Amino acid sequence: MPRPSRATAAAVGHDSFLDIVANMVGILIILVMVVGVRVKNAPVVAAISGNAAEDRELEKDLAAEASMRNDVLKAARQIGAVQSETLAQSCRRDLLATAVAALQHKIASRRERMDAQSRRDFDFASSLALARRQVEQLQRERADVEKAKAEPTVVKNYPTPLSRTVDGREAHFQLRDGRIVYVPLSVLLDRLRDEFHRSKYKLRDRTEVVDTIGPIDGFRLKYILVRHEIPPETAVELGYSGQIIRLRRALFIPVSAGLGETVDAALAEGSEFRGALAKFRPGRHAVTIWTYQDSFAELRKIKDELHRLGFSCAARPLENGEFISGSPEGSKSAAQ
Repeated sequence: MPRPSRATAAAVGHDSFLDIVANMVGILIILVMVVGVRVKNAPVVAAISGNAAEDRELEKDLAAEASMRNDVLKAARQIGAVQSETLAQSCRRDLLATAVAALQHKIASRRERMDAQSRRDFDFASSLALARRQVEQLQRERADVEKAKAEPTVVKNYPTPLSRTVDGREAHFQLRDGRIVYVPLSVLLDRLRDEFHRSKYKLRDRTEVVDTIGPIDGFRLKYILVRHEIPPETAVELGYSGQIIRLRRALFIPVSAGLGETVDAALAEGSEFRGALAKFRPGRHAVTIWTYQDSFAELRKIKDELHRLGFSCAARPLENGEFISGSPEGSKSAAQ
């Protein structure tokens, strides 16, 4: 076998090198195409740089924006639905109006083709049908009224509907801030009579004395005594002259604003209110309640119970800041 020449060997080696290079280039081209396709189809992820707090705030804003967008879209859908329903109702109303107009036109045309007698009969029948419908409507309304249960009207009747002046012994109570308390008015006035004889000596060198008695059962009595000279003309009529000591005013002042018990507690068995009433007798003694403006509603409950027990009751209203008081020029209670 003849040996190849050097030229032939060099040519074969050059072709093999070219084949290897071509294969490598093809492989590189394939790899570039694969990478390009992957990059093209890969999802784009935006990288947010910054600290964690800012990222969370941004996420909250994005979530709020998405929620608002959903609300807007929902409201738009609801508006569209309402508009569609409105359009449908409008079409239905137009159809009904058209049908009514056509029916009225048909009735009018038929009426025009009638003679005079038939037309009167037709009008009479129409009026009769309308009257029957009105009667049926009134009957239904009457049945509804009869079925409805009427609320009874309660009229309270008290033993003595007319008031009369109280001349005998009274039981006095103070009703303030929804609380009622017994006022020992008679006891304090008895103490005042004793003080009256002692106070006349204090008026020898002055014309007025102001003093206080108590407290007794939560009340003080502040009184004012004055000395008056008997006028000459009065002295002639009386047959003697001198001086007169009179009570100008008496104030019954509570030691605190929260005296007594609530009206609900007072109406219960064994209360202080019932204990104070037990000292008096219905028919022989009247009850006077000195009531402030904030307790008029509670006064009704007390009066109802007193009338149930048989007591005559008098109410004396007081302004806020005013005390129970009395004077020779004052008025007596009027009880019912």
